[in-house]
Amino acid sequence: MSETVLLVGGGGREHAIARALAPDCDLYACASNRNPGIAALAEGFETISETAAEDIVAYAESVDATLAIVGPESGLAAGVADALDEAGIYTFGPQAAEARIETDKAFQRQFMRDEEIPGNPDFATFDDMEAACDYIDDYDGDLAVKPAGLTGGKGVKVIGDQVTPEEAKAYLRDSDYERVVLEERLVGEEFTIQAFVADGEFRVSPAVQDHKRAYEGDEGPNTGGMGSYTDVTPSLPFMADGDYEAAVEVIEAVVEALPEYKGILYGQFMLTTEGPKVIEFNARFGDPEAMNTLPVLETPFIDVLTAAREGESLPDLDFAEAATVCKYAVPEGYPTDPEAGAEITVEVDEDADALLFYASVDDREDGLYTTTSRSFAVVGVADSIAEAEELAEDALADAGEGFHIRHDIGTAALVQRRIDHMAELRGE
Repeated sequence: MSETVLLVGGGGREHAIARALAPDCDLYACASNRNPGIAALAEGFETISETAAEDIVAYAESVDATLAIVGPESGLAAGVADALDEAGIYTFGPQAAEARIETDKAFQRQFMRDEEIPGNPDFATFDDMEAACDYIDDYDGDLAVKPAGLTGGKGVKVIGDQVTPEEAKAYLRDSDYERVVLEERLVGEEFTIQAFVADGEFRVSPAVQDHKRAYEGDEGPNTGGMGSYTDVTPSLPFMADGDYEAAVEVIEAVVEALPEYKGILYGQFMLTTEGPKVIEFNARFGDPEAMNTLPVLETPFIDVLTAAREGESLPDLDFAEAATVCKYAVPEGYPTDPEAGAEITVEVDEDADALLFYASVDDREDGLYTTTSRSFAVVGVADSIAEAEELAEDALADAGEGFHIRHDIGTAALVQRRIDHMAELRGE
């Protein structure tokens, strides 16, 4: 019997999910924006807010959905998985209580402390901003300032990197945050590992390195992610033997401590001289990381979902031995002052052997329009990072007007900088 799957979300991450699922099921989708890439793969597409749980359940029931998957964190925080599960539609995504590992950073850190999860940095939480400012004054070292709630990857300020202590205190005093977490600044190289989790089991995917800064050379404000890359092995070029496995052990400890968790558990790590430390956990696929890992997943994704629903052992995941490079095209001015509502024509060379993923665009009757977030991404898949980067760059050569792209992602020079940075930190 063919499965009918409802996909919630309309970004690049969800386009990658749709592409992985569509060949093996009847796919339906809903989101607040009409993503043309998802709409082309789906049997039906409804414009529904990702947080409108009742409306999503009604649509799922109208198409006789047998499975669902929630892409964005906003839907998980709003209890969409809870509502779908309660309606008898198994949802591959954590319920709101388990999703707190992403949606509440204060809970996340205290959970790690209570459960003795390895890789937890020194931290303190505050609901009094003046007390937080005093902590900054008294702390011996640099700190990362994090709002406890969701900020789309753009709310963190790092003392000693992005801001001075005085600027950090001004940021806190000018904010309307109810709670903040102050953490020791972790120094090293970031990477992420995404795990498929159900019934106390998990399967991991290759490590990915995202690039948060808006401009080339890792300059500018933080974004939701300007692009990312993977290597032909599960590890990355700047990682030493055992680093990937050490991060997987952290994920294993979280899964053991959260036996009801189901869906994707995304661990964002900082590789330090002491090994991997946890920057944060997310309760869903990363964006752009989903676009690196799902295109090289050779195991049918639908088999993961059905095994999870049936309480069966999750299938072993086979990934192609290929490197990937993802590069985002974003509206001019993103992320601080993006030009939204502009009609665009996405021009990507389809002969460049790169995959196109639509993200935060809106496909209206009279054309395709930008939103305030990232517009589309291309992913090169090849036998090396260098070849994958070339494919992505060739595909973007005629991207069109009005976009900003970080062309340095995946280049040999930037990858070598990561290797040299870790070698320097290790004293090699």
